Amino acid sequence: QVQLVESGGGLVPSGESLKLSCSTSGPTLDGYVVGWFRQAPGKEREHVACISSDGTTTFYARSLKARVTISRNNAINTVYLQLNNLQPEDTAVYHCAASAVPSVYSLCTQAYKSLDLWGQGALVTVSS
Repeated sequence: QVQLVESGGGLVPSGESLKLSCSTSGPTLDGYVVGWFRQAPGKEREHVACISSDGTTTFYARSLKARVTISRNNAINTVYLQLNNLQPEDTAVYHCAASAVPSVYSLCTQAYKSLDLWGQGALVTVSS
């Protein structure tokens, strides 16, 4: 499992946007599927979005697809998550993770459940 660092979180009012960044602390990301996940207090971690190693394929949680965009720039080992029209129910700690699994579907629906090296993440707090 590749160790990653998230940044870009903060406290924002409803309706505003944030762009989170995910970068490596070691190896390059260009051979990995990468996903964004979130966890609110008292809830299980859930998938938000995943992106293929070359950036051509994406997978989104159906409840968030209209408001989020995942993208990547392998030249600088960075994956982004654009969050638009934020709502209080989006309040959570957002984590990214990389995997050698071959598909975005695999990472976002199954493989992330076996990962246990989660960092501090980026806290997103949305006020009413």
